[in-house]
Amino acid sequence: MRHKFGDIAVNSTAKKKPTPADKDIYLGLEHLDSGNLTVTRFGSEIAPIGEKILMKKGDVLFGKRRAYQKKVAIAPFDGIFSAHGMVLRPKTGVVTERFFPLFIASDYFLDAAIKISVGSLSPTINWSALKELEFNLPPLDEQDSLAEVLWAMIETRNAYKRLISLTDDLVKSQFVEMFGDPVMNNKGWDVKRLDQIAGTRLGKMLDAKQQTGKNRFPYLANFNVQWFKFDLEKLNVMDFDEVDRGEFALKYGDLLVCEGGEVGRTAIWKNEIEDCFFQKAIHRVRCHQGACIPEYLAWVMYQKATMTNFDGLVSSATIAHLTGEKLKGLLVQVPPLSLQTRFADFVRQADKSKFVAWEATKAAIQSATMMMTPLFGALEHWKTQYEQEERHDV
Repeated sequence: MRHKFGDIAVNSTAKKKPTPADKDIYLGLEHLDSGNLTVTRFGSEIAPIGEKILMKKGDVLFGKRRAYQKKVAIAPFDGIFSAHGMVLRPKTGVVTERFFPLFIASDYFLDAAIKISVGSLSPTINWSALKELEFNLPPLDEQDSLAEVLWAMIETRNAYKRLISLTDDLVKSQFVEMFGDPVMNNKGWDVKRLDQIAGTRLGKMLDAKQQTGKNRFPYLANFNVQWFKFDLEKLNVMDFDEVDRGEFALKYGDLLVCEGGEVGRTAIWKNEIEDCFFQKAIHRVRCHQGACIPEYLAWVMYQKATMTNFDGLVSSATIAHLTGEKLKGLLVQVPPLSLQTRFADFVRQADKSKFVAWEATKAAIQSATMMMTPLFGALEHWKTQYEQEERHDV
């Protein structure tokens, strides 16, 4: 049945001016994560400035400012919420309390809401327009059946993420146990410059004037390189002639290191796709045979990034970046190759465990999706989200 959004939800607008005591029960848009209905952080160091919206535990919080970020969450306690959001409550004669947050978090709702955003620099959604939008909802007696499956899918996803996090923590602990502190070098390993144990190369500069369209190939940009993995959902292309393809080729085991953005972010290339190259925002680091193991070096980069943020190596006159010369001079502790190999084996086994866990999770999600799709087309949002997480998390 089709309903106006104003007949589906109540927009609670009760406000208060925060006091110092409210700083611990404040939620801002910065506390909400896209694709996650659970709030994992909250609070402010000082009392928030300006009027805020009162929220009650269980309310659905929707980021109306920059709605394209798709921030929706369930209020974990009574408190105050950013005035750049909406506090929504279900009209239970039309939508059930259990189904309502899933509906608000669906692409079905969010995509429609985003289209009515106004403003260019910081687009926002007005309630006067939102309440007039119309949506199809399943009958009340079917909503809870759909919600039961969707919540089970979310819990399965969350359990998978917890397993991923625990596995990553285990690898971190193993690194410290085997190699000690990579900054303090408390185990007294030999120390070498990076260019003594690996070759480095910045990628090809993107020059629009030189593009002919005759030798177009995909390339890795900064956003494609995540910690220990690649996001290959969107790959840009540019010309790489025969000389370029030799100079900017990728081989199994190459490390790709971000020159800017999150400086030093690193992933190991494992021939995910053929004929892929890299652009100037990325360093290629290729370990010298017999000097270091890619898995070990990748975790050295991670530890240095998280512990020191490459202090003293990063140039930041405007935007922080790690130059080729600075990267070459990075000091790396070099333990025996046999120990590095043992660590690499441990990392590979951890990666296999994560992959197996995801495959089991994906099978359960696909079964639920096939069963529930006839009830509500917005379920496709959840299927798409999990397929994206398969690419991003594994």
